[in-house]
Amino acid sequence: HVQLVESGGGSVQAGGSLGLACQVSGNTFPSYCIAWFRQAPGLEREGVASICTRGTVQEYYYNDSMKDQCIISQDRAKTTVYLKMKSLKPEDTAMYYCAASRYYSMRNLLQARTYTYWGQGTQVTVS
Repeated sequence: HVQLVESGGGSVQAGGSLGLACQVSGNTFPSYCIAWFRQAPGLEREGVASICTRGTVQEYYYNDSMKDQCIISQDRAKTTVYLKMKSLKPEDTAMYYCAASRYYSMRNLLQARTYTYWGQGTQVTVS
């Protein structure tokens, strides 16, 4: 049973940077994806970035609207996935979630329905 715990959220001024971390435990999938999503009040959950590990190969996927603004990465132990964001704007204010799934295909890796396991989220507020 995969468990995910996000941290690093908080308040930041527009133009600033913030780093989020997702601690992953219980993952036994040989190939898997960990993604970051965000959800602002009244809006649908939106995929930000995903990192998929297949053996020794890692693949990265970004929401086109965010790809110049964030970087997703994973530590060498593969227990923590990071999301580093820069040039933050008030419209980036949202609850940020990390999610995990066994890897099945390259399709829909930024769609919430692809992911089975979710963290509780961490709030990011940009003012």
